[in-house]
Amino acid sequence: MENNTRGHLLALFTIGVWGTTFISTKVLLGSFKAVEVMLIRFIIGYIVLFIMHPGFLKLKSRRQEPFFALAGACGVTLYFLFENFALTYTYASNVSVIISAAPLFTALLASIFIKTESFGKNFFVGFALAMVGIAIISFNGSAMHLNPLGDILALLGALSWAFYSIILAKLGKYGYNKQLMSKRIFFYGIIFMIPAAVFFRVHFDIGLIRQPQMLGNLLFLGILASAICYVTWNKSLDILGPVKTSVYIYLQPAVTVVVSIIVLKETITPLAFLGMGFTLLGLIISQMNFRKKEIS
Repeated sequence: MENNTRGHLLALFTIGVWGTTFISTKVLLGSFKAVEVMLIRFIIGYIVLFIMHPGFLKLKSRRQEPFFALAGACGVTLYFLFENFALTYTYASNVSVIISAAPLFTALLASIFIKTESFGKNFFVGFALAMVGIAIISFNGSAMHLNPLGDILALLGALSWAFYSIILAKLGKYGYNKQLMSKRIFFYGIIFMIPAAVFFRVHFDIGLIRQPQMLGNLLFLGILASAICYVTWNKSLDILGPVKTSVYIYLQPAVTVVVSIIVLKETITPLAFLGMGFTLLGLIISQMNFRKKEIS
């Protein structure tokens, strides 16, 4: 029970931080390209993880290497590329709702590939309630406008994160240090970002990076949202399993709304309150009656 509580607290902390990253990213994208923000963020994260835990991960088998590469591709490169490109082709509200479907994809993939958890109707009832709440928060009374290309990219982003969660659950059984695991995953993520950086002609303006506002947001994304939170998320996955951990993603839009009120002084509407209520109820119901099994 104590270990499960720790897993829930780690997931809650992680989503609490990730829910605030939209604000920092929004500030940075006014001066940087999306790929530049991604590269700087994860390079900082890699350096911080190396300081926290020097050295390199010694694999028990070379057959595990492709899984780390896939984790870096899915959980770092593809997820953020799909999400950022989706935002250029469709509405942010659409992306928020579609990305939040990641727990459903995670559950389906878990049932196909590793069968780590037993889940029934509570999961799907909770998913439906949470998605209603997220839709209310995201659209806030306005109509949904479909944009096939952008919406498909957002869907691919959610699917990428689901694959990342399943791969991490698979790697978790080997008992590696989570900081060393995250560092190896970041390494592959950065490597896979290089082609995108070349294609988009990335240029790092040191003078711009050194500006207090820009540097502060980059350090926040690199140190807390990347180096620290990828480790805490991975630990939560080990304790709770991929499906039970992933449902905390439902809270991310609600956290963003609260942070926008505090930081950007935005006003909250009664609909937003209603949406947060549905989201929280969906999260609670989704967490009921799970039975974690041994990963094979």
